[in-house]
Amino acid sequence: MDLRIDFNDADFRAGVVVARGVTVAPAPPDLAARLDDLIARRSAEDFPPPPVKDAVRAMLRKGGFKPAGRNKPASEYLAQCAREGRFPRINNLVDINNLLSLESGLPISLLDLAAVGENVEIRCGRHGERYVFNPTGQEIELEGLICVCARQDDGVSIPLGNPIKDSMTGKLKDHTRDVIGVIYSSIQASCESTLQIVVDEFAQLLTRFGAATQADGAVYPRLRRS
Repeated sequence: MDLRIDFNDADFRAGVVVARGVTVAPAPPDLAARLDDLIARRSAEDFPPPPVKDAVRAMLRKGGFKPAGRNKPASEYLAQCAREGRFPRINNLVDINNLLSLESGLPISLLDLAAVGENVEIRCGRHGERYVFNPTGQEIELEGLICVCARQDDGVSIPLGNPIKDSMTGKLKDHTRDVIGVIYSSIQASCESTLQIVVDEFAQLLTRFGAATQADGAVYPRLRRS
């Protein structure tokens, strides 16, 4: 995996997990029960906590995007769903993604690696860029928004995911076998060691509940070791 970050924000951090050999299936009982418990807790809480919420929104504003209303971060949307008793249950892999977002308060993309490929770029959306994010054909404007992109051989990169809504092209399918998860963060939203813990848990859950034969993750830019 070759991942490049082209985003003018020295505080930005991406937790990235690549899992291969996964199986898309209904969430097993242990995963469903863990998610049930977390939803019950979050339903009575103001979550994400203000420092995390404010830091995530500040991160998204760095490119000029306005994260509010229908364009709120996915982590805020999931917390709202928990409070309103309408938390989505999709499948084992998406439920893992949503569990970790509801635990950490950070927005996360989970994309089909067959769509993204092995050359990945994280950058801000450009003027005029947009993609369809739901089956009814609705589009999201991407200008100024942090995007996970598939970088092609000619250097062109195509946005497939972001901290608000992932594209239909990048979303998981029943036949998906390899995935990439991207946790969007900053040093204000989560220290690097804490973000690495979330990355490691992501990999573990994709192995335990997603049947991944291989799952590896890291924080980008890479953690600096003393």
